[in-house]
Amino acid sequence: MNAITKITSDLQAQILDAFNFRHATKFFDPDRKISEEEFETILEAARLSPTSFGHEPFKIVMIQTQEKRELLREFSWGANGMMSGTTGQLGTASHFGIILASTAETMAAGSGYLQDHYRNVKKLPDEVIEIFNGAYGNFQTTDHKITTDREITDWSGKQAYIVLANMMTAGALMGIDSCPMEGFDMGRTTETLAEHFGIDTGKWKPAVMFAFGYRAKDPEFPKTRRTIADTVSWF
Repeated sequence: MNAITKITSDLQAQILDAFNFRHATKFFDPDRKISEEEFETILEAARLSPTSFGHEPFKIVMIQTQEKRELLREFSWGANGMMSGTTGQLGTASHFGIILASTAETMAAGSGYLQDHYRNVKKLPDEVIEIFNGAYGNFQTTDHKITTDREITDWSGKQAYIVLANMMTAGALMGIDSCPMEGFDMGRTTETLAEHFGIDTGKWKPAVMFAFGYRAKDPEFPKTRRTIADTVSWF
């Protein structure tokens, strides 16, 4: 085995070890905190994640004070420990947050927000911006037929899940545990974000909650998944 082959083999093993290590952690060790440098790496994995058309239709809200986390407890059954008899991820995670999804106000084709994004973030020349506007407009109205606010917000939520997957994988590669959570009341979460966090919920809606930290104990049951034969079809 030459040096390059060994490096590749070692990297493959590290990747699979990370995926086998990761599980949906319901209760973290409250005394163990993720270092600032490590969590910055997780956030960079989010920032550098791919999104459809490169539109980056997401925002991350970090909720670190217990006082702010408690505002979510009553209606966040996936994070409040109700199903495990604990204080849950809200009470124990080193880092807790919500990924927000862009609405039609910013992600409808031709929006002022997107024109600014093309010009000042993507640094595209005007002729390329014109191509983007046409292609994305066709994508929304014809290819995928996502034109209502709900449809566009749901599409943005798909991009948020790509971001969260990369965050969790980055964490697992560093031995950091995580949990994605959809178990929350969407309406009350939206209201709380507007009232207590200053979020413009005309432009942003909650897509998914997440928690990072270190497990309080190992999983009780081994990881189970379908076989690769049941998961993948080749033609």
